Amino acid sequence: MSINTLLFDLDGTLIDTNDLIIESFLHTLDHYYPDQYQREDVLTFLGPPLYDTFVKMDEARVDEMITHYRDFNLSKHDELVKEFEGVYDTVKLLHEKGFKLGIVTTKMRGTVVMGLKLTGLDAFFDVVVCLDDVTNAKPDPEPIHLALQQLGSSPEEAIMVGDNYHDILAGKNAGTKTAAVSWTIKGVEYLQQFEPDYVLTHMEDILPLVGVTKGE
Repeated sequence: MSINTLLFDLDGTLIDTNDLIIESFLHTLDHYYPDQYQREDVLTFLGPPLYDTFVKMDEARVDEMITHYRDFNLSKHDELVKEFEGVYDTVKLLHEKGFKLGIVTTKMRGTVVMGLKLTGLDAFFDVVVCLDDVTNAKPDPEPIHLALQQLGSSPEEAIMVGDNYHDILAGKNAGTKTAAVSWTIKGVEYLQQFEPDYVLTHMEDILPLVGVTKGE
């Protein structure tokens, strides 16, 4: 069965929010745990829901820590977020060619909408599944199943594209093909251990996988 549906993670895949997320974690952790965390210490926190990260640190203050993080994150969003090279043109072309396009993210909808509007990508996606739309986040297949249901697609027709292990595992759990992006901040070697079907070195690399030739 040919691929007609492309599902993308947002942060670290389509838009470069790495500096924003790292600075938000460091700002929050420096408030609650002064001088205990450096940049390299927080890289493992990128991807999973904030609750999952902060509840392990302090179950009693997890909501307070999330609020502290989000206040800073929102205040710095437009200053620190940008798209990855080639993303806009590739997604625009896929949209023009009639592919069904969806976002599946572990972020809350408010900041997802901000990022999509800031980069102009909001014009191309038919479906956006956020953390507040589901009970179980990636790597559980629920968000992907919801996106596919809303798009009228089956797993066999879809590829899940992401920069983190939970994107790859969610795709596998849902029965889609999976593609890892080599610009992941965690290093492509890390993602390869989860055995994605494809590795993209540039976003344009998705085009031949779905039978699209650039410029035609």
